[in-house]
Amino acid sequence: MNNAAIAHFSTRLAFETDVSDVHAALPTGEIVLVDSRSAESWDQGHVPGALHLPTARIAAEARDLVPLTAAVVTYCWGPGCNGATRAALEFAKLGYHVKEMLGGFEYWAREGFEVESATGRTRGVVDPLTAPAHAITCGC
Repeated sequence: MNNAAIAHFSTRLAFETDVSDVHAALPTGEIVLVDSRSAESWDQGHVPGALHLPTARIAAEARDLVPLTAAVVTYCWGPGCNGATRAALEFAKLGYHVKEMLGGFEYWAREGFEVESATGRTRGVVDPLTAPAHAITCGC
């Protein structure tokens, strides 16, 4: 048994989640999803139901907006951005249980999940490289 690998991957799963798991958890109220990007990025498009709280404001505003007992999930643009990691660190410093959503907004949109912007809600084309084949044909 490779104890180092078990510890590593167990730790990752404790602090990371993916867009499919977030999509399933959001309607249940199990999590508070936090978009840590700029106002301009938020206005371009965000996950419906997410809370917009840029990283620079987390220390000052999180306790007024998010119960300390909440399970928080942070996201930013995508895999090439560490904004969600920085936001998760800020929530952790405040004592929250927090995870980072791998893939960020980019993979949320690529999987064909609903996106909200100033012009309303839309759902893009599912990227066949990121979503199961049945999701492409059934639109789920």
